[in-house]
Amino acid sequence: MELNLIQKVAVFALPVIFAITLHEAAHGYAALRFGDRTAESQGRISLNPIRHFDLVGTLIVPLTILVISKLTGGAGILFGWAKPVPVNFNNLRRPKQDMLWVAAAGPGANLLMALIWAGLIKLAFAMPGSVFAMPLALMGAAGIFINAVLMALNLIPLPPLDGGRIAVSLLPSNLAYNLARIEPYGIFILLGLMFMGLLGVFMWPLIQSIIQLAAFIFGINPVELLALIQIVLN
Repeated sequence: MELNLIQKVAVFALPVIFAITLHEAAHGYAALRFGDRTAESQGRISLNPIRHFDLVGTLIVPLTILVISKLTGGAGILFGWAKPVPVNFNNLRRPKQDMLWVAAAGPGANLLMALIWAGLIKLAFAMPGSVFAMPLALMGAAGIFINAVLMALNLIPLPPLDGGRIAVSLLPSNLAYNLARIEPYGIFILLGLMFMGLLGVFMWPLIQSIIQLAAFIFGINPVELLALIQIVLN
């Protein structure tokens, strides 16, 4: 089975939008819980994707990757971003310690969404013969994959990624300060790793672990799940 470009966009549309925007909403909610009301004051603690929508990161970049991968026959890593939720870490009750939970909330939301999409695949398998079964299963596979990718990417311990902020929170003050100073150059380091082909070395083990975890929790055959993911990526 091979999806055409329109089918591929349709399968990925909702998973990508919710994976990116709910990741940001989770940061804002966590910040509020730990004392910073900045995101709340700007209406960013919301499940409404429109409030987090970024034209380039939420639409143009993912769509471009989908088109290029379809035209070239590749299976590139699909990613994107939403408008970053504003967080004033100085407003947190314990800025250094609470930074960990605010940063971890985004990847945590992606893990939860991956599991929800796995549950929808299980539902699709429970209604064989239904016209909705295969589209739902394929959308679920796309949802698991995009959330696994975003979680793995954001957990790389490199500021300004969430993993970098988690590391800054956990490290002793002198090491944390030195790591935090890398933040203005973090995106260039990330791009360098990508061009050198090293980004996948860090990401793929965690991506595979998330996929296997989702399959295990919902009793899905891992081979069948990987086959679905392969369909939506090709």
